[in-house]
Amino acid sequence: MHSNHLLLEEPIRMATILEPSKASFFPAMTKIVGTLGPSSRSVEVISGCLKAGMSVARFDFSWRDAEYHRETLENLRAAVKSSRKLCAIMLDTVGPELQVVNKSERSIALKMDNKVTLTPDQGQEASNELLPINFGGLARAVKRGDTIFVGQYLFTGSETTSVWLEVDEVNGDDVVCVIKNSATLAGSLFTLHASQVRIDLPTLSEKDKEVISSWGVQNKIEFLSLSYTRHAEDIRQARELLNQLGDLSQTQIFAKIETMEGLTHFDEILQAADGIILSRGNLGIDLPPEKVFLFQKSAVYKCNMAGKPAVVTRVVDSMTDNLRPTRAEATDVANAVLDGCDAILLGAETLRGLYPIETITTVGKICSESEKVFNQDQYFKTTVKFVGEPMTHLESIASSAVRAAIKVKASVIICFTSSGRAARLIAKYRPTMPVLSVVIPRLKTNQLKWSFSGAFEARQSLIVRGLFPLLADPRHPAESTNSTDESVLKVALDHGKAVGVIKSHDRVVICQKVGDASVVKIIELED
Repeated sequence: MHSNHLLLEEPIRMATILEPSKASFFPAMTKIVGTLGPSSRSVEVISGCLKAGMSVARFDFSWRDAEYHRETLENLRAAVKSSRKLCAIMLDTVGPELQVVNKSERSIALKMDNKVTLTPDQGQEASNELLPINFGGLARAVKRGDTIFVGQYLFTGSETTSVWLEVDEVNGDDVVCVIKNSATLAGSLFTLHASQVRIDLPTLSEKDKEVISSWGVQNKIEFLSLSYTRHAEDIRQARELLNQLGDLSQTQIFAKIETMEGLTHFDEILQAADGIILSRGNLGIDLPPEKVFLFQKSAVYKCNMAGKPAVVTRVVDSMTDNLRPTRAEATDVANAVLDGCDAILLGAETLRGLYPIETITTVGKICSESEKVFNQDQYFKTTVKFVGEPMTHLESIASSAVRAAIKVKASVIICFTSSGRAARLIAKYRPTMPVLSVVIPRLKTNQLKWSFSGAFEARQSLIVRGLFPLLADPRHPAESTNSTDESVLKVALDHGKAVGVIKSHDRVVICQKVGDASVVKIIELED
């Protein structure tokens, strides 16, 4: 990885830091994925989240049932309609996640230096001496001295709501541990993570397959977040399942890297996946603290060069209970943007946090400020050098469009596309201006009925940095002709003017297909 890859653009005048940020229709080029749950499932709150900048809604199936998530999704659809904001759906699988079951939901106070036993006997009552778990093979997977973390959804090992355990002995199917920090566990379910230990469970559980085949198909999910991805084969198996389901054959698979095993096979996973989620919660436990930043920068760089979205998690944990992030968290969000990430994923902060809308607003503002000093010139040169020569036809057109837009100081790039691929390639070069992706619907059939494609492809761009989709009239063909060309362009320009990204005398770069050729042209708007 190049050490000079993501330095700040140029030293800036300190006085400009105090200037207030300008309001914009697009809160930031970097996208925000929000996890919907108890704190964020009403129509009112979801509308607020969408207006604040959330473009992808994540449904976490590691807790609650499909009916609960169906009700939340209905509210999301109502919020999308009322706010007139597009939003994609991400289904997050459970995978081989280990959980402590607390049926009574009573708080459990664990004291440092005491011992607690983890048992697969779920008929037992959870207490400060015994914690029932949902996996019978833990005793075979761990050994004396191994580290185990337990917490409710959000855990770091340093807070009072999560606990760090050290394996003392294995007794049959039970694992006896020494408690390393005092903590109080509250709620019905806690996540358990055995650090650097391989858990012999399938990446796609039977429950996951059932949820994808029913809830996923019914709601035609845009993204599948594959938890605990450890090998490229995990992606291939998930893809095979989606292809069998037909309606989900175009669903994009995002590999969630959360273990040392996934990190070790990162390159092959990146090649097989459509995008990567850097799950810094679990991985932050497996890795030494001084290595976490290096993993993030290396992984994001590899995603950038491959032109695949990189999503960073666990950035503003403290906003679960507080209205403002810590200074370290604010800097962390900015560094993720400067590293080149496409999106920030908020988990507990929006799912059960006290301030879901304010959290999205704050993260959006930090992203926006960071983008202003992103070293696009260095990034562009690095990407072009990495791609090498000869470039593919599409890659050449995309990089030329971005170069032209920067040279003429265009206010926006407009790209006509049917699959979204051309627009994603343009976004790969991180232009400093928004890319309006005008998706031209295509008529298709499954031999039972006819339908238009387009809306699905448009929503899939909602996780790509700098890309903002617009669905064109289906009567216009994907290939440009003189009769339809100008009318589609006018719709795009009018939209740009309406949202405030285009004004009179601005220059606009347009990327479109004319016959068999792809064309980049520059226009200057009149009054």
